[in-house]
Amino acid sequence: MERIYFDNAATTALDPEVLEAMLPYMTTHFGNPSSIYSYGRETRLAIETARKTVARLLNAHPGEIFFTSGGTESNNTAILSAIRDLGCRHIISSPIEHHAVLHTIEHYACGENVTSSFVKLLPDGHVDLTDLEEQLKEQKERCLVSLMHANNEIGNLLDIDAVGNLCKQYNAIFHSDCVQTVGHYPLDLRKTPVHFISGAGHKFHGPKGVGILYVNDNIRVKPFIFGGGQERNMRAGTENLYGIVGFAKALELAYARVEEEHSYILSLKNYMREKLVATIPNVGFNGDSEGRCLYTVLSVAFPKTEKSEMILFNLDINQICVSGGSACSSGADQGSHVIRAINNDPNKVTVRFSFSRHNTREEVDAVVGKLTELI
Repeated sequence: MERIYFDNAATTALDPEVLEAMLPYMTTHFGNPSSIYSYGRETRLAIETARKTVARLLNAHPGEIFFTSGGTESNNTAILSAIRDLGCRHIISSPIEHHAVLHTIEHYACGENVTSSFVKLLPDGHVDLTDLEEQLKEQKERCLVSLMHANNEIGNLLDIDAVGNLCKQYNAIFHSDCVQTVGHYPLDLRKTPVHFISGAGHKFHGPKGVGILYVNDNIRVKPFIFGGGQERNMRAGTENLYGIVGFAKALELAYARVEEEHSYILSLKNYMREKLVATIPNVGFNGDSEGRCLYTVLSVAFPKTEKSEMILFNLDINQICVSGGSACSSGADQGSHVIRAINNDPNKVTVRFSFSRHNTREEVDAVVGKLTELI
């Protein structure tokens, strides 16, 4: 059986056109962007062109886009900056954030100076906006609100404008981890009331090891990494030149076909959902899978049996790539903190299927067939 890859929320295949755009910067255009001679000037130009492309696609100002090593660094930078540079003394987040946010908050909120709290979740896994407003109202200190735009495990989508407007009302700083939505949903950062967003190239057929941090022009923050004056004195270190070129190219391609991909991938997700309901008794779905949810992610709750407990292992043996929760913690068998927070049912086994334009209905048929055999 050919390998079937249904773990696109973990990472996606590099688009051949993106590789083509990157290759010259791995071979002939190798100059250091900080050098003053022509080799350096042409690579500096490539970085600034990439920045303008990304800014145009997200409707931001080029000066608001900083290239980083990925979503984790961007999240860390935003949270530290809010505390150190913007006077935030209380952080409101949710128990289902990515560990790049949760562990960072845990780190900075363990002393006397900074406190943190979680917003309540509704039964379908969405953030309770009434509770968020209550918490903002009660806080005497300036708050940082850090809530992800889309959850990487269950796919729930945040009403980013509603949260941004609440933050505005209570003079809070708003950071949103948009790693699962940049390149998949049109974002208009001029109109979205947000101070920081994070994105990562490898989630939309770009290269790994490159991301962005958007920092709204109205705030002033200091560097996270010190040294040379790269990234307009905001991030020291020689730039990941070909990564940056690849990020911009991938984002351009993603937004050029965002509508057709959305409808194609959503149809695959719905097809798989229907087939599972028709063939596997008592199958369930985590989060708001038919409502405000990523079109790329289907989080399935299978009834727990001796057979289904080994489901990930058996799918892997059968050349089917999926994950239990997030790929970032798949080595640690602690179960998913997201699933624990929304429906801690010990009689269910969760598998996340996530799709891209490379997937087909035939693959869905093959996977559902295999699942029926295994369960």
